[in-house]
Amino acid sequence: MPIFMYQAAYTPESWAAQLKNPQNRVETVGRQACEAVGGKCLGGWYSFGEYDLMIIADVPDNESMSAIALAIAAGGALKASKTTVLMTGTEGVAGMRKADAVAKVYKPAR
Repeated sequence: MPIFMYQAAYTPESWAAQLKNPQNRVETVGRQACEAVGGKCLGGWYSFGEYDLMIIADVPDNESMSAIALAIAAGGALKASKTTVLMTGTEGVAGMRKADAVAKVYKPAR
């Protein structure tokens, strides 16, 4: 199954609601969302910076990850989110090997 990194930033209103009832929603919601599409949440973390949380999701396909991202965005508790496809080292090296064939035919506009 593909592995994805999903990052999200809460709205101020969402933070206010969470401060009234603190709980680890990152792992709970991440796990429930991944399981709803037949996948697994490999972990969830809060973070400093541009995004407030991150989950690593092992889900069946792009459509499944899209369903998670769309459903969470539709909930209205986020001001921003980002999904990144993660590759194993083996997949990255395979891509590097294939890049040579592309480089032979690609001509940049100049």
